Amino acid sequence: MADRPSSPPVPAPAIPALGGRKPNFRERVVDVLRAALISGELRPGEVYSAPGLAPRLGVSATPVREAMLELVKEGMVEIVPNKGFRVTAVSEKQLDEYTHVRSLIEIPTTVGLTATADTADLEALRPVALEIVASAVKGDLIAYVEADLTFHLGLLALAGNDHLVEVVRDLRQRSRLYGLTALVAAGRLKASAEEHLELLDALLARDEAAVREVMTRHLGHVRGLWAARQPTAD
Repeated sequence: MADRPSSPPVPAPAIPALGGRKPNFRERVVDVLRAALISGELRPGEVYSAPGLAPRLGVSATPVREAMLELVKEGMVEIVPNKGFRVTAVSEKQLDEYTHVRSLIEIPTTVGLTATADTADLEALRPVALEIVASAVKGDLIAYVEADLTFHLGLLALAGNDHLVEVVRDLRQRSRLYGLTALVAAGRLKASAEEHLELLDALLARDEAAVREVMTRHLGHVRGLWAARQPTAD
């Protein structure tokens, strides 16, 4: 069972607002739990109860239960009657397919921003990029995943296609980045995090070739450096 007293706490970092709107409390709990699922902090096959997770998040069981029910709708967990919620597994084939579709969307859209994005709008994303680096240095994977999502969705939003942003949001939330833990342990996550700053600088320089190279390399990490076999229950 996953609710062991010795389990490491799931931190509850401040979640950056998307689109200028501050998430409400329930949304913040959903965001934190979703990031914990993506990063592998909550492991596939494990069953977690709302009362067991609540102390680790520093909240009551009710918002955790509501958040997990929201994640059921997204297919990230499933209900186990009288026990809690089981984390669903994602196959390697599914991860490959998600990454392929993302590359078809994100690379050309980001390259296109070299010609259309306003300099001030790009610079506004720099604090988020710096937060990604800071989270990598601290080894805070939940904050890392959340800031990474905020950065890339904020960047894509500059293309002016809301539907595209929602498609990528869905694909990113379905992905799993179990390799992040090993990168933190090896002290290698900071280098990946700094690619966000490299990407911003290439966009500001209006260098299409550099943007394409950074984005291709960056997305390659999803099934490379950031990937790993799914963690299993003890």
